[in-house]
Amino acid sequence: MTVKKQSPISFEAALMELEALVGQLEQGELSLEEALQRFEQGVGLVRTCQNALQAAERTVSRLAERDGVLEIVPFDETAG
Repeated sequence: MTVKKQSPISFEAALMELEALVGQLEQGELSLEEALQRFEQGVGLVRTCQNALQAAERTVSRLAERDGVLEIVPFDETAG
């Protein structure tokens, strides 16, 4: 049996899905089992978002490299 991998979800889609899950949990109308399933899904989505943010941070750090020396530049200084 072949296991098909799911394509990675975008940061924006993961964040929207996470917000929807939080809304469902906050309503308090789910059974305990359903709430635990949603919570587990949410943990996975949080990890997806964290990984995407870390990848973006690495990209920004590479872009801030000048003359072979890495300069850590705050985000507000890179806009100028």
